[in-house]
Amino acid sequence: MTVTKIKTDVSAVKQLLASDKEFLKPLIQAAVQETLEAEMAETLGAEKGERTEARLGYRSGYYTRSLITRVGKIELKVAQDRQGRFSTELFERYQRSEKALVAALAEMYVQGVSTRKVKQVTEELVGHAFSASAISAINKRLDASLKAFCERKLREPFPYLILDARYERVREDGIIASQAVLIAIGVDWEGRRQVLAVELANRESRSSWKEFLEGLKGRGLHGVEFVVSDDHPGLKKAIAEVLAGVFWQRCYVHFLRNALDYVPRRVDDDCLLELRWMYDRRDLGEVRRDLAAWLGKWGGKYPKLTGWVEENIEETLTYFRLPLVHRKHMKSTNMLERLNEEIRRRTYVVRIFPNAESCLRLVRALTVERHEAWLEDHRYLNMDLLKQHKKEALRQAA
Repeated sequence: MTVTKIKTDVSAVKQLLASDKEFLKPLIQAAVQETLEAEMAETLGAEKGERTEARLGYRSGYYTRSLITRVGKIELKVAQDRQGRFSTELFERYQRSEKALVAALAEMYVQGVSTRKVKQVTEELVGHAFSASAISAINKRLDASLKAFCERKLREPFPYLILDARYERVREDGIIASQAVLIAIGVDWEGRRQVLAVELANRESRSSWKEFLEGLKGRGLHGVEFVVSDDHPGLKKAIAEVLAGVFWQRCYVHFLRNALDYVPRRVDDDCLLELRWMYDRRDLGEVRRDLAAWLGKWGGKYPKLTGWVEENIEETLTYFRLPLVHRKHMKSTNMLERLNEEIRRRTYVVRIFPNAESCLRLVRALTVERHEAWLEDHRYLNMDLLKQHKKEALRQAA
């Protein structure tokens, strides 16, 4: 019988809560109001109307403040004191929660959810609909923080630099065009990966990449010894001009993709697979021997391919200058490609951005998210190995 009674009571409570959405609102409002009064009493050292020698001040009326909670919008009376001692942390915590909520709603807008649907969702969740102007205001604050991140001073040296670009479709003045998203990742001497810059350009060109790299140097980029990128002509020229003297590694993955342009559409033999195997070798001498054998084997059947490979493959072998355990990480732009894949997955929903600002906002937000995750991880590379490798190279040179 007792069990049955408990079940009935629980069912009744559930029914009450389901039938009256306002059931919890007055309870929460009373609890929060009581919390505010208790905080004021603690600040002044006395309850309202209490006479005591320990009193630190006196009240001076109230002001009203709205608070959006999970059960809806509640109105509160916030006490004030004459000396301005009282300051509650409650609203600071609320503002952080509100900012997280509005940022999530802003992403819903960006990803194509209609204003009407977003308002419906917010009304259902919190009993309050955020206006488009509220979304715009939070976006402006978000833009400022993202810009500050991407323009921060780079104080520590970054011996490794990885550069790449991807394209997003953006509507400008009623015309849909592709915009290049230029991204730079650095590895510092602690072995940590960091997102250094994310910028938009009308296209990849020598001038756009040069401006991008000069911006990095203007922010303090220094100590670069090794750069990885694809074979874009404008990017190559910009690296040579702005980062003169660094070792450049042509991404071998891009190189293998480019090789497809020099063979028939259907290649049924192992020619390209054997070329790919070159990059699994541990020794540069072994690569050169295998390359000579590969050229001799396939030169007759694919002369266009073998001629192109022989002329360009050296640019993809720069990574042999690095410590053995660093090579698999630094012989390609795969580190950045994985970030690009995440960006592509999130921007695919948008398809066409309404303007350049919305595109840059979302891409920067995603890269900052990844940057923070990288900093929380253990170091990506043991840079002590690079220091030892350099010392050994100097000793052998002497």
